[in-house]
Amino acid sequence: MRLDTLSALNAERAARRAALIVTDPGDGSQRLVRAAAIDADPLGPLLRERLRSGRSGLVEGLDGRPVFVAVHAPPVRFVVVGAVHISQALVPLAGQLGLDLTVIDPRTAFASPERFPGVRLIAEWPDKALEEIGPLDAYTALAALTHDPKIDDPALVAALRADCAYIGALGSRKTHARRVERLTQAGFDAAAIGRIHAPIGLDIGAVSPAEIALSILAQLVATLRKGRIEDRTEAPDAARAGA
Repeated sequence: MRLDTLSALNAERAARRAALIVTDPGDGSQRLVRAAAIDADPLGPLLRERLRSGRSGLVEGLDGRPVFVAVHAPPVRFVVVGAVHISQALVPLAGQLGLDLTVIDPRTAFASPERFPGVRLIAEWPDKALEEIGPLDAYTALAALTHDPKIDDPALVAALRADCAYIGALGSRKTHARRVERLTQAGFDAAAIGRIHAPIGLDIGAVSPAEIALSILAQLVATLRKGRIEDRTEAPDAARAGA
């Protein structure tokens, strides 16, 4: 890889932005395609599909010759607000999916290392905790699970402002209706608020914490794979789990 290409790739990595390296196996030539420039690229649809899948591989170029597309995307950070039973069930599943999990909750009785061994745990209010995590971005997923507006709402506001890849909130439709009122008063329009998956999780009839955790992660993966990160189009919200 040429030094200028490597430097450009490292800059995208540092900024937590996706990029692709397109290599011609015939002559060894390479070029970097930034995520924001995919649609203007001659191989745009093929590159977008590779980025959505997260898998590198050979594709057919415009002249019929194969080119190798290497996908470089930041790891998805998963911020869970609320050290509750559902959050405990999320831990092993999120690890298997390669998600960079952080649990935040100012309630120290819940946010204890004994309940979340080996997990990055921040026992602070969301405003301070999110500063410690670093800027939220398009490769961040956030789930608000406390049922407490004082804890959930600031995190949801931060996620909406950052245009996070996935945003979900636990609660019944009545709970979410009140949440919508508060977020509207905070200045968000219907389109922005509509990005929140609430009630959170796919409709699989989930009842137990483990089942709800599974429904949340299934919805998160479906949202990412349908291109929420790359093209900013909203995936359909089939969320039903959570009461």
